[in-house]
Amino acid sequence: MWDLVCRLRPLKQMSQTIYMGGVLTGAIIFGGLSDRFGRKMLLTWSYFQLAVLGTFTAFSPSYLAYCTFRFFTGMAVSGVILNTVSLKVEWIPTKTRTLVGSLSSFFFTFGQMILAGVAYSLKDWRKLHLAVCSPFFITFLYSWWFSESARWLVLNGRSGEALQQLHRVARINGKHEVVEKITLEVLQSHMQKEIQSSKMVFTAYDLLRTPVMRRISLCLIAVWFSTSFAYYGLAMDLQKFGVNIYLMQVIFGAVDIPAKLVALVMLSFLGRRLTQGTCLLASAFVIFINIFIPKDMQILRTMLAVLGKGFTSASFTCVYLFTGELYPTVIRQTGMGFASTMARIGSMAAPAVLILDDVFPALPSIVYGAAAIIAGVTAFLLPETLNVPLPDTITDVEEKWSKKLSRFQEQVQREAMALDTLGQTCRGT
Repeated sequence: MWDLVCRLRPLKQMSQTIYMGGVLTGAIIFGGLSDRFGRKMLLTWSYFQLAVLGTFTAFSPSYLAYCTFRFFTGMAVSGVILNTVSLKVEWIPTKTRTLVGSLSSFFFTFGQMILAGVAYSLKDWRKLHLAVCSPFFITFLYSWWFSESARWLVLNGRSGEALQQLHRVARINGKHEVVEKITLEVLQSHMQKEIQSSKMVFTAYDLLRTPVMRRISLCLIAVWFSTSFAYYGLAMDLQKFGVNIYLMQVIFGAVDIPAKLVALVMLSFLGRRLTQGTCLLASAFVIFINIFIPKDMQILRTMLAVLGKGFTSASFTCVYLFTGELYPTVIRQTGMGFASTMARIGSMAAPAVLILDDVFPALPSIVYGAAAIIAGVTAFLLPETLNVPLPDTITDVEEKWSKKLSRFQEQVQREAMALDTLGQTCRGT
């Protein structure tokens, strides 16, 4: 492809970095735009952009054109991910949100496995781009059938449209009696406080302005960055073992199935906070164990790396759901975009750490593992959202979780004091 060999060989990796830069840019831009113009509109546009520019990539006449199309395709991918997550979170009832959110992530897994078969069958990269991106034209057409988030419509002064969407969804679900019960007066009365608060203009600064929102955002920075950082670190470790690329793609997808099933059970019964922290700490444990496995034991090293990849995939499943439940409706997409940006920075930083291999071979793994440990511990500082109604305003977040976080801090302090007292007793002081 354009004779990218010898001196030009690094340009192959550069194209992937440019693509991830597009994903990062899309997270920043589409996150804020969808809070302003709606989830459905931005999702439909993202499908269209992905279909058109992804298809154009297959006909790129030069390396520069290829990288340009890949950059804007990456932006569209962010738009699709962020807006589908928000629509799921804002439409699905509290009791079934975990199940739906986890099960929908399996389609990402199946896509990974199908991609291996498609790539093996086509071989040519231009045909592969066409096969992967052209189906999004169909997705773009049926996305017009989607319902805009009723929460977003109400909070943006479009209660009449929100009522129409609620009635439409009720009819689709066969809940015809609900249509008569939900009126414009009932809807506005139910969300009166949220409607008053929504008259304010919110920016990314509001993610850090108040105490609880600031704690949530800072913790999510660590969790998103480290999850992506460890994920790509493990992925690059797998590539060193010389396993067939198509087989590795299937393995990458297959390991997600048991990992996400375990995550589903943990999310449903143990909660988001414990699941998030455990998955990150488990991936760190696997990364550190692999440091001590001799390099000639490739099968064992590969198995451990794949296991670690499964833990980070489960962490991704949790963090998307967790983040959507932590941020309020008025700024949810801005928050999702902000947090997702940290993941893209992590994915771009992961390859740079490999340079440390020249200093000390185990150093990259130590860095990946340490980041996962820090994020795993940080995850336990987040409030629990299992079976908790979605917050709609920043005030909701502050009122709902400030007391709970204070009690959690007090509990941690009491336990620390008890352990200190026990230690003094054991020392005879």
